[in-house]
Parts: sequence; structure tokens; C-alpha cells
Amino acid sequence: MKVNFVDIGRQTSSIREEINEAIAKVIDTSGFILGEEVELFEKEFARYCGVKYAAGVDSGVSALELSLRSLGIKEGDEVITQANTFIATVGSIAAVGAKPVLVDINPENYNLDIEKIEEQITKKTKAIIPVHLYGNPTDMDDLKEIANKYNLKIIEDSCQGHGAKFKGKRAGSFGEFGCFSFYPGKNLGGFGDGGIVVSDNEELINKIKMMRNYGQSKKYYHDFLPFNKRLDSIQAAVLRVKLKYLDEWNEKRRKNAKVYDSILKDLVITPKISSDNESVYHLYVIQSDKRDELLSHLSNNGISAGVHYPIPIHLQKSFSHLNKKEGEFPVTERIAKRIISLPMFPELKKEEIEYVCEKVKEFYKNSLFLF
Repeated sequence: MKVNFVDIGRQTSSIREEINEAIAKVIDTSGFILGEEVELFEKEFARYCGVKYAAGVDSGVSALELSLRSLGIKEGDEVITQANTFIATVGSIAAVGAKPVLVDINPENYNLDIEKIEEQITKKTKAIIPVHLYGNPTDMDDLKEIANKYNLKIIEDSCQGHGAKFKGKRAGSFGEFGCFSFYPGKNLGGFGDGGIVVSDNEELINKIKMMRNYGQSKKYYHDFLPFNKRLDSIQAAVLRVKLKYLDEWNEKRRKNAKVYDSILKDLVITPKISSDNESVYHLYVIQSDKRDELLSHLSNNGISAGVHYPIPIHLQKSFSHLNKKEGEFPVTERIAKRIISLPMFPELKKEEIEYVCEKVKEFYKNSLFLF
């Protein structure tokens, strides 16, 4: 049996007719740039997240960058985030000239270790970017308490958290901004790159809408630097169709996770989800003390798996200027050597999950025999 890490085609085939009609509508109206579909999607996604406003942009990293810029964060400022995240999180901070200040992660949920944040706050700290990693929200109550204490802004990196909830409230609705990516493999993915910023702050969202469109307040009047970071209308049309199914797809991910949990819980470290959280399992991440060997075994048996992320931010060549050394973020470094992302998508079949689990069991049985 072959099991893909993700299979976008299965999802697309189930809604192909709706998608084709949505794309055809954009083509017929020729409203390709910031057209009606973008405006409608912004309203619908903001409502879905439980906030008032949204600004569609061209990617998740642009959503983060423009959020930082709208707050006036610049060179000399510091922004706190976690050491285990995708490069885009810290890349957005660097793009505005600010310094990323890294914090180790909680070993239970792989998100920011809240207890280690305050020791990193200085007079230069302006904001905190929590990452709802793998679709599991950060503890936003404790984080907001720290942010309020030091008058810091919160920008949620919700690029893996579409529809996730903390205490019944959607990810992306807690901070000044929630930032999302619509990369095709996301829980809500387009047919190319895309992103969005959501907020209850109308003034800042309008500022981002100007920034994304050459800094224009009106045509040929440029109030800000001339960026072109707009969400395409065709992508918005596709996302409008898919948004209707997001909760259903997320529930299927949770059911898939339960199957994995029931079979693997006594064999490997499976995801730990707080009772306050409703994860959307963008990724299903386990830990193995023989990670690389297990990856090879799965691959040899037709199973695609991955590692998110194998190299922590402070050990990346592009961030060597932070002057951080191996050993400074021990939890992040240890977990980076142990984590494996198993196949996870809504249309994943139970028999496929069982096959993956069978091969994980087979690996450990053989390992015990060999060692």
C-alpha cells in the first residue's frame, strides 16, 4: 500500500464542480485583482474567526510582516517568538528590521513555553508572536496576561491553526492580529499562495489594505512603501468554496487523530492536547527515539512522512547573526531530533492509518529484536 503525506486531489475531486463555477465567475467578470471575491472572502473569513475585519494578502509571511509594519515595529525593536517554528515566523520579523528573540518550547505541546517569556522581555520588546504549531493553540490566557503586564502586542501566527479553538474561541481572535496562510497543503488551502490578516482593529486593517496595494490610499496616492502583497481573486473564490467545508474537514482530521492515538499511544509519544484546546491537527506529530530509522522504514513501505522542523531557527545559517549556539534551547533541540509527522488529511482512510500504524509497530518489534 502507498500512503501519501497529504493528498489534495481527493479533496479537490469532491468539490470540483463548485470550484470550477467559482473560478469561471472570476474569469467572466475579469475581476482578477482585489475584486468582489476578495471582499466577500474577507468578510466571511473574519466572521468565521469571530472578528470584525480582514485583509487578504499573498502569503502567510506577508500577513505577519504587514501586521508588524502596521504596528510601527522596526529596526532596533525586539519581537519574541518560539525557537521551533517555520522560518517564515522569524523571517517576517527580520523583514521589518526587528530582532527575533527566541524562547524555548513547552515539551508537551511544542508551543511557546509561557514560563520562559518574561526573562526575555527588555525595553526594546514590542510584540510576541505565538505560533499555534501543528494546529494546536497556545495557552492564550497566560500569554495575554504577560502581554498586558508589559504592554506588548500579540500577533498570532495561525498559519497552521485554521479553525482551532482555545476555550471555545477561534485561533487568530485573541491578539491584535491573527495571521493565516492558504498554502495548498493547509487545512484551508488555495490553489497557490495566499494569506490573510484578521483583527477587530479597523484602522490597522485599513492600513494593511493600503500597504498590500502599493501603499495607496487612493490610486496614485502612496502613503506607505510600495508593496505588492495582494490576495488574487481566483484564490479568494476557491477559498470561499472551501471555507464552507472547513469545520467538516477539521472534524475528520480529529477522528483520524483518534485512530492514530488509540493504536500508537503505548508505543510512541503521541500529541498531547489540553482540555482547553480543540486542535485541528494540521499535522499529526509523534516522537521516536529512533526517528531517522523509523522514517526510512516507513518510506521503504510506501508511506510518506516528514519532519516539522528538523533544524531549529537558532541553528539555521540564515539566522547565525543571532549568535545562538547549540544547547541554548535544549527542549527545542531534543525534540527536533525526535519528531515525525505522519500522514494526515481529512480524506485519509482508516485502513491507511491502520497500515501506517502497523508499520510503526513492525519497526519497533524488529528494533527490539535487533537491539
